[in-house]
Amino acid sequence: MTKIKEKIINCPVEKTLNIIGKKWAALIIRDLLNGKKRFGKLLASLSGISPRTLSARLNDLEKNGVLKKRVFSEMPPHVEYSLTKRGQDLHFILDQMRKWGSSHK
Repeated sequence: MTKIKEKIINCPVEKTLNIIGKKWAALIIRDLLNGKKRFGKLLASLSGISPRTLSARLNDLEKNGVLKKRVFSEMPPHVEYSLTKRGQDLHFILDQMRKWGSSHK
């Protein structure tokens, strides 16, 4: 069995894109900037994403410290997602992307 070491990234832009550059990641963050959301609400707000892809992106973002998952052990059980401080720090970047997209139609 061969272990593959993670690539060391020195470029800040590349670091950022590795976290928010995957398809759907920035839109998930955008939706969570408005507050906590359950899986079903996120799924409904992201037209065209599959549950499997949403789950994978949420796991990636959680692993990178951008969001946190809170599991409620009530019946029926449910999960709620919210941004961490690190995730909230992306607000400025997404706002600049929105402005750029609006002015370059």
